[in-house]
Amino acid sequence: MNAAPVAARLLAGLTRLITGVRARWAGAAPTTAQRVYFANHSSHLDTLVIWASLPAPIRARTRPVAAADYWDRPGLRRWLACQVLNALLVERAGGCGSREALRRIDESLAAGDSLILFPEGTRGDGTTVGELKPGLYFVARQRPTVELVPVYLQDLSRILPKGEVLPVPLLGSATFGAPLALAPGEDRHVFLQRARAALISLGARG
Repeated sequence: MNAAPVAARLLAGLTRLITGVRARWAGAAPTTAQRVYFANHSSHLDTLVIWASLPAPIRARTRPVAAADYWDRPGLRRWLACQVLNALLVERAGGCGSREALRRIDESLAAGDSLILFPEGTRGDGTTVGELKPGLYFVARQRPTVELVPVYLQDLSRILPKGEVLPVPLLGSATFGAPLALAPGEDRHVFLQRARAALISLGARG
């Protein structure tokens, strides 16, 4: 018997219980249409919270893009990443590593997967949204038919502060905004600023 589907249901339920996460669909309704969910990043809980916030049929078609150096380790962590979350593991290194990551992301999109991305590239302080890396622009340019949905995560860095193992009993939220698309001839920097502004706007809703 394959334990992964059972583990996925349990993990989704446990994540919602621990974080008290509330999924708010402010500008986009849940759909099985192919999407890239991109979010601010401040906690190890971020991936799990977005994944657990999606309805089960959508969750089954959505792959988190995750750092191989953290998740691809022997034991439970790798099993969760590969078998339960079906994560797309990529290297975070610069140069060729970044190009290889973008190639693998494009392959996954070509196969029909939806993805979860954190375009800041590293965890922030939970209060501000950092500048976005060019990878999101690459996705928008290469796959113009794929909806790009901003997701603002609230209070997750307070629930699981950096360096801590046990969560703090607070309530978090995940707000899903209206899909974005690359405008014809839009400059990379303009697009990335617009995507960042969409995240900030969702956060301002509280």
